[in-house]
Amino acid sequence: MEFDAVVIGGGLAGLSCAVSLAEQGHRTAVVSAGQSALYFSSGSLDLLSSLPDGTPVASPPEALAALARQAPRHPYSLLGAREVMARADEAQALLARCDIALTGSSGQNHQRITPLGTRRATWLSPGDVPITPWDGALPWQKVAVIGIEGFLDFEASIVAASLMAEQGIHADTACLRLPALDRLRASPSEFRAVNIARVLDLPENIPALAAELARLAGDAQCLILPACVGLDSAQPLEQLRALLDRPVYLLPTLPPSLLGIRLFQALRRRLNRLGGVFMPGDKVLKARFAGRRIVSLSTRNHADIPVRARQVVLASGSFFSNGLTATRERIYEPVFGLDVQGGEARDTWSRADFFAPQPYLQFGVETDDRLRALLGGEPLENLYAIGAVLGGYDPLSQGCGAGVSLVSALHAAGRIAVTLEKDHEPTL
Repeated sequence: MEFDAVVIGGGLAGLSCAVSLAEQGHRTAVVSAGQSALYFSSGSLDLLSSLPDGTPVASPPEALAALARQAPRHPYSLLGAREVMARADEAQALLARCDIALTGSSGQNHQRITPLGTRRATWLSPGDVPITPWDGALPWQKVAVIGIEGFLDFEASIVAASLMAEQGIHADTACLRLPALDRLRASPSEFRAVNIARVLDLPENIPALAAELARLAGDAQCLILPACVGLDSAQPLEQLRALLDRPVYLLPTLPPSLLGIRLFQALRRRLNRLGGVFMPGDKVLKARFAGRRIVSLSTRNHADIPVRARQVVLASGSFFSNGLTATRERIYEPVFGLDVQGGEARDTWSRADFFAPQPYLQFGVETDDRLRALLGGEPLENLYAIGAVLGGYDPLSQGCGAGVSLVSALHAAGRIAVTLEKDHEPTL
């Protein structure tokens, strides 16, 4: 099998890179070992929410110079502020072309309401999630937070208490009981957000759902529900809003996250429409090199059929996705044996305070300033590393995981596209 580019990893970074390359007419394949980390995502995307010293970031462009001083090996610092902001805007446009409705701007963070009812700074949020301006508040005086009887992945009382304490709005709670869910509720292991949505999204169940929500909400100006409506499209939620004649918003639940799944599905649909190849349940096992260049890949499902690509992108994720592997002695990248930043001494991997920023979150593959992966201190000619496999940043404490994924993905896609186009230029 021959491709212009092969992307290893089917998460946010890998799919975004593959979509961008496919949009430019390059034959692209994605090798995805398992369920994407997007299934565990809130659906909101962070660009930069905090500097390494803990300073909150209201405007990411204004904070990039300070970030470069505090974290010179951060992927944003390697790429430079101009490239970061250009790729961030490009990412927002790409997501829009994938029919992903998001609210926000790269120039100014806003605050999203979390599943605990608190606020968290972010860059882009699904239109179904309640948000506030950076220093603003929700526009309602009275809201109803509605849980679902027997659903343990969302606690309405915690959300309501936080809204009242932090924003001073009146928040009532209620529990939805709907006969259509009784069969599903009988099996606790099956009573999860995705399965609930498959029932509630059925057209015949929408009127009964709307009637029960209207009864529970009373005179509340807005309803807040767990994200258990609208798995495949926004239409069921729009129907609810029309029947209730008031705003209805969703909050993410414990995984699997409906909002994250919708993001994954939209990116994959876009890739498929563009002719890209998605290889689910497959895994790259090893590579064959010619000098500093990768010439082919071997995968678990195509052991005797080499996958050849002129350009390769490593978007395999961090420890969670097995893009990095830890033993008691060392941390390494398992496919190519690339240089890894961090992990030299085991006692430096973590801190005793569970809530403190953990050093291991900044471990990852070393690259040059073009994001070409390093092996033996030198960049490989046709291997880019993007997303969570990169080192030099803490996606949690710095609030930049999705931003690094998207910015690095589109940077790599841009450089690869230029290289492929040069390869196709006729020689005189």
